[in-house]
Amino acid sequence: MRTALSIAGSDSCGGAGIQADIKTMTMNGVYAMTAITALTAQNTTGVFGIQESTPDFLKQQLDAVFEDIFPDAVKIGMVSSSELIGAIADRLRYYLAKNIVVDPVMVSTSEARLMKTDAVETLEKELLPLATLVTPNIPEAEVLSQTEIKSEGDMENAARIINEKFGCAVLLKGGHSVNDSNDLLVKNGEARWFKGKRIDNPNTHGTGCTLSSAIAANLAKGEELEAAVQKAKDYISGALGAMLDLGRGSGPMNHAFCLTQTEE
Repeated sequence: MRTALSIAGSDSCGGAGIQADIKTMTMNGVYAMTAITALTAQNTTGVFGIQESTPDFLKQQLDAVFEDIFPDAVKIGMVSSSELIGAIADRLRYYLAKNIVVDPVMVSTSEARLMKTDAVETLEKELLPLATLVTPNIPEAEVLSQTEIKSEGDMENAARIINEKFGCAVLLKGGHSVNDSNDLLVKNGEARWFKGKRIDNPNTHGTGCTLSSAIAANLAKGEELEAAVQKAKDYISGALGAMLDLGRGSGPMNHAFCLTQTEE
């Protein structure tokens, strides 16, 4: 069985972070493993506390995984500090990790800031050059490209800048009033749009985590990047289309939408 490792924060309400990654990887047919960067106290209405792992303990988690069950792909989500990012980059280089997908989680769906300012610089210097793919949303891509994004043309320009600057492929996610659910992949300077059907579901907690984890799972199974992205988009459309409605804020998706459920 193919394997994938999620390096991310824990979400106590289960809709994003490590919990979403495990569900997504499992439903996409790979064995999921984890290295936890932080504990969070959060629910669908916001993030109320963050307790970071220490860099040394994060390294211990990564060593334990890589030395026993080597992952076929790695997804990196919430990493809030420069020291933790440095620890991850160090271990990924040491083990020659492959199929690395970076979701640069800077702000949560509820608009809580999840990455310290100095961590962005370390992310750019240490981690993105190791990545196979980075999956920013529009605000994150504005930070990484240092450009303003107001149109599809701006998306193409920003994605090309990020691709050239860091040497990794870029999946720039639509939304934020630019083009709904259409995403742009730029790989080796070549651009391809992935059209998505807009689903009228206000419960979008964990969509970024889910998409990046599904891509990583598909890469772990040997899919080419373009196919991995398309299959991940199809999966997230199904999860959103199930119209799960939990919590008082932006609720989670139904990651297990394709399983037959019996309600009592």
